[in-house]
Amino acid sequence: MPTAVLIDGGYFIKRFRRIEPENAYNASRAADQAHRWALAHLRSPTGEARDLYRIFFYDCPPLLKRMHNPISGECVDYARSPEALFRRELHEKLRQMRKVALRLGHLTDFNTWSASPGVLDDLLKGRRRFADLAAEDVHPVIRQKGVDMRIGIDISSLALKRQVRQIVLMAGDADFVPAAKLARREGVDFVLDPMWSAIPQGLVEHIDGMRSVCPRPQKKDRTLANAALGIAGG
Repeated sequence: MPTAVLIDGGYFIKRFRRIEPENAYNASRAADQAHRWALAHLRSPTGEARDLYRIFFYDCPPLLKRMHNPISGECVDYARSPEALFRRELHEKLRQMRKVALRLGHLTDFNTWSASPGVLDDLLKGRRRFADLAAEDVHPVIRQKGVDMRIGIDISSLALKRQVRQIVLMAGDADFVPAAKLARREGVDFVLDPMWSAIPQGLVEHIDGMRSVCPRPQKKDRTLANAALGIAGG
């Protein structure tokens, strides 16, 4: 029973950093765990072994621009940021792994600046003034393009060409539902791995099962979450 494992890279990285905050920027560890957790799906809870078709990892190249911080006016080279170095090394590690296909989308050319929810809440409630903002309170808003489309196309292609009998998707939103419904109509067993994250209740009816094989994450490290560069899907 060939199984394809599809991993939403942006989602995986966020959950990986919740599970192993001490390895937040360890690209080798992230690549190894993505591969290990994907392979764990080849053995069912009943002990049935399945063949691996391929592991697909979907992501975008990191932000490589130079941008001027709107608060300090300082020019920041994001190509040298910890996030950019991490993503580039992660992608290279994945390219070298057997049975792993890296699918890259792209980032939008237009980037704006925003602040964390906590900072915005303080501004709206009058606890802080705009003039009091520091350079570290703002970050560029980066939007991915083409990732969800590639996931949907691969799910449809795998199902219609009868290349697999099972698809495991490591993701956590509802963007995949139309493709999942097509796969199920074609007789493909569709399993969602949300990596222990809660999913909308209505999502359950569009999948054949849900199973997380990674360790449960510990209590959220807010400092790490604020330091990491946010990625918004699109």
